[in-house]
Amino acid sequence: MPTTVKAIDIVVSDLGAAIEFYGRLGLEFVRDPYMPDSHAGCDLPNGLHLMLDTDDLRSKTTENWTPPKQGRTFLTFEYDGPAEVDSTYAELVAAGVTGWQEPFDAPWGMRYATVADPSGNGVDLYANLAAS
Repeated sequence: MPTTVKAIDIVVSDLGAAIEFYGRLGLEFVRDPYMPDSHAGCDLPNGLHLMLDTDDLRSKTTENWTPPKQGRTFLTFEYDGPAEVDSTYAELVAAGVTGWQEPFDAPWGMRYATVADPSGNGVDLYANLAAS
């Protein structure tokens, strides 16, 4: 049987801040009742499960693990149009989120922007540009 990706786990330094940040992007995380301060999950429409684990939990479950200085994971959110990328980026930055790349028209045909979640993981926002 071929392997199937069923979940993606993002390690965060502050679970509450991460839940609030991703909530601004439309994701609803539920804290695990057995580990409410260190683990939360969100079922995505495509069948994937997105998890948030704290640095503390990861260090207890993965020998010799230490948090990276900057995240190496980028989640990417697709929007219906370029204006939504611009407005979402502006709303996030106005709320204190760190912007890494202001919205721009990428040569591959997308409106693209990047912010950092509260733990320094990258979050890309994009929409396809209208065909000319």
